[in-house]
Amino acid sequence: MVLLLGIFSGHAPYQCGRSQEATAHEETPGEALYHVAQKLRTQGDEQGYKTTLRYIVERYPSSRFAVAARDDLAEDASYADAP
Repeated sequence: MVLLLGIFSGHAPYQCGRSQEATAHEETPGEALYHVAQKLRTQGDEQGYKTTLRYIVERYPSSRFAVAARDDLAEDASYADAP
């Protein structure tokens, strides 16, 4: 009996652990746009960068990326005001 249980348990599917679906990350629109904004900045397109950040704030105000976009815009404004 124990031998049979050992044989069959070796062929049983695993019931624990995470599935691929549970660990998959789906990007939100706000997140995707924030990444686009960062890429625009690294390419030297400051106007596109700021426009994209403003769009995130306006279109997805409750997104955590809207918070980051506001912070980035405020930081840029403070640097612009510095002598």
